[in-house]
Amino acid sequence: MTEGRSLKTEMETERKGMQNDVTGRISSFRDLRVYQLAFELQQELFEISKLFPLEERYALTDRLRRSSRSVGANLAEACSAP
Repeated sequence: MTEGRSLKTEMETERKGMQNDVTGRISSFRDLRVYQLAFELQQELFEISKLFPLEERYALTDRLRRSSRSVGANLAEACSAP
């Protein structure tokens, strides 16, 4: 996310941008804005978690990283479901 902008503002901006999209076709889950936002958040959380204390490395850090990856994985799985 852009610093200083809320998720709601980001989503409103994207919704307006989607209205101007000519094709509107989605060929992959990677085309979904929600997936792109989840991926950006996953990357940010990974970087932030590097700053956590060492004693949290195998508890909080691991859980946070796994849960952030599961969001994108669940979106990808849902897109492939019949």
